Amino acid sequence: MLGFVPQHQPTKNDISQHRSIELPMTLIACHECDLLQQRIELPAKSKAQCGRCGAVLYRNIPDSIDRTIALAIAGLVLFVCANVFPFLAFEVSGQSVQATLLSGALALNKQGMWEVAGLVVFTCVAAPLFQLLLMLYLFIPLKFNRLPKQGAKAFRFLREMQSWNMIEVFMVGVLVALVKLTKMATIVPGLALWSFLGLIIVMTAAAAAIDPDLVWDKLGIKSE
Repeated sequence: MLGFVPQHQPTKNDISQHRSIELPMTLIACHECDLLQQRIELPAKSKAQCGRCGAVLYRNIPDSIDRTIALAIAGLVLFVCANVFPFLAFEVSGQSVQATLLSGALALNKQGMWEVAGLVVFTCVAAPLFQLLLMLYLFIPLKFNRLPKQGAKAFRFLREMQSWNMIEVFMVGVLVALVKLTKMATIVPGLALWSFLGLIIVMTAAAAAIDPDLVWDKLGIKSE
């Protein structure tokens, strides 16, 4: 049996110095089955899967920070267009009525459905806007190797806010309503409708471009 023979016996000073060295974290627990596995370096555009259940453990997303910043800025432009310009135009008997996203929420409020109006404003206006601004707040400083204030809390909150972004559900409801209203009036899609569709795609791509392991590493915190 081959073995390694040390040249000298370790002293107490050597042992204390060895203990003071922080070993790198090489293990990761599966979020689904809690199996501990060794973390390895991945090539670009690849992912690591659990050996037991097949769940995705982590990914290597190239240019994650640059992509997230670019998509967040594009999302803000589309968000402004979606809320400023007309969403739909209804033409009935020669009369045309334009509607925006906020005007629809105000109409719900006037009809006494303030709970529904508040839910629409929160999930389709407030949550997407706050999510986009939070992305820029986090990733622009990280781009220049700076730490944003309360960066760890902001990133945790960003991940929680993604579940409240329900603009896709709202768009499905709009499309269902359009199908029903086409028999009663002429529907003219506005610029805001196409901007809203683009916003859905951009925000989905921005969420997919985030590399949580990279963010935690730059924040100096153990990956969660």
